[in-house]
Amino acid sequence: MLLDTASLYFRAYFGVPDSVRAPDGTPVNAVRGLLDFITRLVQDHHPDDLVACMDADWRPQWRVDLIPSYKAHRVAVETETGPDEEEVPDTLAPQVPVIEAVLDALGIARVGVAGYEADDVIGTLAGRAKGPVDIVTGDRDLFQLVDDERGVRVLYPRKGVGDCDLVDGDMILTKYGVRADQYADFAALRGDTSDGLPGVKGIGEKTAAQLITEYGDLAGVRAAAVDRTSKLTPAKRRGIVEAAAYLDVAPKVVEVAGDVPLPDFDPALPSEPRDPEVLAALVARWGLGGAVGRLLPVLAR
Repeated sequence: MLLDTASLYFRAYFGVPDSVRAPDGTPVNAVRGLLDFITRLVQDHHPDDLVACMDADWRPQWRVDLIPSYKAHRVAVETETGPDEEEVPDTLAPQVPVIEAVLDALGIARVGVAGYEADDVIGTLAGRAKGPVDIVTGDRDLFQLVDDERGVRVLYPRKGVGDCDLVDGDMILTKYGVRADQYADFAALRGDTSDGLPGVKGIGEKTAAQLITEYGDLAGVRAAAVDRTSKLTPAKRRGIVEAAAYLDVAPKVVEVAGDVPLPDFDPALPSEPRDPEVLAALVARWGLGGAVGRLLPVLAR
């Protein structure tokens, strides 16, 4: 089981009231929500391995170099020497180090790699896995990794930190009209304002699906645009041709990397805390007795 950790703690933050606080009054709604989410996931799905994948770089420079607008609207502070700082709610940012410390004390593997997003870590781990994989995320970009033959699927939270929709190849085909292996090309063509990807002017979700289905992939769509015998309308043809510079680089930006240089780590789900004393101190400091008390018995099973 691979967790898109930032996606999940953002959902926890907005799904759990900020009245959930530590003894000193500091909000810990994202911390407690994420821990309860992990409890539910382990309880329902019984993974052998669990990896909390992290955004060591939420906006990698190599993606920005290709498409400067990539996630640009989310930048809070530009930095000269490292990743730009992402705009994060004031009461969420201080909870992230607490989440990391609690996961470490529990012994839940936490993996982030400089220059890459959590998506890329997930893509690399999913590609290397020898057995079934559950990817837990609220990010549709990871639908491109779904592979029914290999048992790779996405658990997509419906709301807050509650139940998850099971996303497999049939679900993607039914909802979007494309196969999972076509999803990245479809997403590049359609664009995504939440990630600063413009897409092709005049081509929305339905049209993008129709074009990818008809011509097989993005290369086929682009070939049709310059083929005067193809059935494309003049407007679509013009839009695709005029978007050539974007379409040259969009696939590289949209596709999840599968070759991240991962550190050595133990992905095995812990049956007991790695560092009980540190965990006890964190529980006392942040008022996490209930959430940790619910998680530990589930890990011990």
